[in-house]
Amino acid sequence: MGSSEERVVAVIMVGGPTKGTRFRPLSLNVPKPLFPLAGQPMVHHPILACRRIPNLVQVYLIGFYEEREFALYVSAISNELRIPVRYLREDKPHGSAGGLYNFRDYIMEDDPSHIVLLNCDVCSSFPLPDMLEAHKRYGGLGTLLVIKVSAESANQFGELVADSVTNELLHYTEKPETFVSDLINCGVYIFTPEIFTAIQGVFTQRKDTANMRRMNSFEALQSATKALPVDYVRLDQDILSPLAGKKQLYTYETLDFWEQIKTPGISLKCSALYLAQYRYTSPHLLASGDGTKSATIMGDVFIHPSAKAHPTAKIGPNVSISANARIGAGVRLISCIILDDVEIKENAVVIHSIVGWKSSIGKWSRVQAEGDYNAKLGITILGEAVAVEDEVVVVNSIVLPNKTLAVSFQDEIIL
Repeated sequence: MGSSEERVVAVIMVGGPTKGTRFRPLSLNVPKPLFPLAGQPMVHHPILACRRIPNLVQVYLIGFYEEREFALYVSAISNELRIPVRYLREDKPHGSAGGLYNFRDYIMEDDPSHIVLLNCDVCSSFPLPDMLEAHKRYGGLGTLLVIKVSAESANQFGELVADSVTNELLHYTEKPETFVSDLINCGVYIFTPEIFTAIQGVFTQRKDTANMRRMNSFEALQSATKALPVDYVRLDQDILSPLAGKKQLYTYETLDFWEQIKTPGISLKCSALYLAQYRYTSPHLLASGDGTKSATIMGDVFIHPSAKAHPTAKIGPNVSISANARIGAGVRLISCIILDDVEIKENAVVIHSIVGWKSSIGKWSRVQAEGDYNAKLGITILGEAVAVEDEVVVVNSIVLPNKTLAVSFQDEIIL
């Protein structure tokens, strides 16, 4: 197929409010996909990656959030990138593959030759153009982005076995109880439109099975609680596993960074990864300063144009400062995300922390943590509108919104 005939549609699965519970208290205020990493909404990073794909004609976001929650963002990003971005709301859960199939008429409107499918809660360099070229060479139904991880952590993901020469997917199992492989599924795919035929095949098989069970009333009673809805299809168990080893699916291994963004701690790590990537992709987004007319910047730092930082402040590395934040004299910021309308007063210190919208940190106060991104209290999180008074120390703690802290806390969840 020549490039003049090729069209690519991208689909990003964004989940819904019931899916972001581990991201609380931050997801209480904003849909998880719109939480800023490196100064940009989480979903912005995969959208920008899709923008680099040749012949991209449309980006769809599919999820359970109310449409109004994405309306402003979708309008802004469409205008900025000059690529149509549209949010499609699922009426009920259909599974990762069922959700794709549910909107097949929209996805196929532009008669795409390829469909890129991504999960929003993935942090990656997203090597989509190279992956697409590999997919064309393989000539299969689909290509999965994969990465090698430690054997200890592999069973938290979909483990797979691939042919070392052809890269064909030979075996796939989701979160196995015993070790299968250190190669895991990254949640990034490229399919041909034939993926809809494969999903339809699962629907048909489910209906046939359901009809057979109705004929056997005893079996129907036994299976009623176990059977998935006919229109609920999972990409991993229902599509990838059955098609493995049939010369239909192939793998593309990334040697770059990859994380699954499940918790606020991991989001802080991912913000650092994206800030580091800006050096190569968007250096204009990184702040600079030597402490004369502007704050001293150390390492990778993003500062929103509307934010104000005192020239005597020292900021970085791995710091993201959002709109209308005010950083006072002598403040020290290291490895933190400062959200909209935050005020950090003179000589305060923030390390390994996320400071929620409209919060304030008093003079000479410290908000910090050990920086263990995987631990429950590995970073300190202040929810929206938390006030830390002067000379208060908050360490390894999570503070829910609208609290005032007049005394110090360590290793606590403050409800």
